[in-house]
Amino acid sequence: MSTPTRRKFLRQLGGTAALFTGSTMGALALDEGKIHYLQPEKKHLSNDKIRVAGIGMGIMGFGDMHAALKVPGVEIAGVCDLYTGHLERAKEIWGKDLYTTRDFRELLQRPDIDAVIVATPDHWHDHISIAAMKAGKHVYCEKPMVQHLDEGHAVIKTQKETGKVLIVGSQGVSSITLAEAKKRIKAGDIGEINLVEAVNDRFSSVGAWQYAIPLDASLETVDWDTFLGDAPKLPFDATRFFRWRNYRDYGTGVAGDLFIHLISAVHHALDSYGPSRIFASGQLSFWNDGRDVPDVLAAVMDYPKTEQHNAFQMMLRVNFADGSGGSNRTRIVGSEGVIEWGGNRFTLKKQKLPKAPELGGYDSYLHFSAQQKSEYVKWYNEKFSKEDRKPFPPEEVKYAAPAGYDERVDHFANFFQAIRSGGTVVEDASFGLRAAGPALASNLSYEKRKVVNWDPVAMKLLK
Repeated sequence: MSTPTRRKFLRQLGGTAALFTGSTMGALALDEGKIHYLQPEKKHLSNDKIRVAGIGMGIMGFGDMHAALKVPGVEIAGVCDLYTGHLERAKEIWGKDLYTTRDFRELLQRPDIDAVIVATPDHWHDHISIAAMKAGKHVYCEKPMVQHLDEGHAVIKTQKETGKVLIVGSQGVSSITLAEAKKRIKAGDIGEINLVEAVNDRFSSVGAWQYAIPLDASLETVDWDTFLGDAPKLPFDATRFFRWRNYRDYGTGVAGDLFIHLISAVHHALDSYGPSRIFASGQLSFWNDGRDVPDVLAAVMDYPKTEQHNAFQMMLRVNFADGSGGSNRTRIVGSEGVIEWGGNRFTLKKQKLPKAPELGGYDSYLHFSAQQKSEYVKWYNEKFSKEDRKPFPPEEVKYAAPAGYDERVDHFANFFQAIRSGGTVVEDASFGLRAAGPALASNLSYEKRKVVNWDPVAMKLLK
């Protein structure tokens, strides 16, 4: 590629960025050979106050509330949790007069609450989301939207009937870097998609969900019966309560917790409805701490051709005992390049094959007779011009969000803007089920040791 063409390509690559979160991106100062930082502009939102309450104040609950309150015009109205220590901590952060309760229904009855953040264990997601929308509240529901595949359509139905805004909390879909990657894919910069590879490997006890358990955990400080909900009735177990992700009674394993982030990002980037075939395999290889979900899981998903994208295969993996130190990366591979992203940054590598095939190399041509080689070279030169044989030099451009950028804040901005304007969100209930479907089907495939067929349009299992 000549220098003028190369510069033109770089200008096209960085000139604009797509709008998905209610915010826009500033212009990029392109400097060849350096990382180009995407700068989100300040959001211009209404001064109308939105009062939000948190239901489930664990790691995600506190993190979500902190992010939500960074959006202009948002106030905290109360929190609900089944452990008194979390309620005490909330008052330490947001004031002793903060309304707290163990019963989420009390929050839903309050007229001064506009929206709720549902960050409970997975088996409560659908119940509370549906109840909240019926009570007139908008809902930010942590992923996965549902624990079981047969629960999703009831959430979609309630969202449509009530007209309330529901957004699912795979916040990566609102990242400015994913928005720019999507723009490059749609522009054809990496050709036709044929493969997606994504991994989320970890190497720490906390990363493997061995969370700290407070020393005062007991039936006096924990509402154990409410926590169980529709799960099997068991005696109080502090480990199950504080490390619920490790148990299929309350969580969805690495597929529902981590695959779903990767699936959501790819679905948004490609405007995909999802795969039609899923196969997963794994094992519990290291964290033998009583959990009943695998700590190593791999899945292969076949995505059919649609108007939005070519047919491609997606390969996902999570390893909670990755001795290399762990990694979190996604590669979208096309016929003319690849986009690799992770940690709110991505690299676009563009490479195209010349029209003419190689002459020589590791090829049967090497073993032609002398006469055949001569005749073949003559034919080759007549058939392919010098331009046809000219190689395309590989190109590489890197993008990153600025230091301190928080995609979760942009995700909440999208949520609150939709509430104020009556607009749409990037990850509604249908998107949420289409992302949860392949993840939960991965668990089903792992358990049944068979291929699972999924209808990504109708969002249902096929026999």
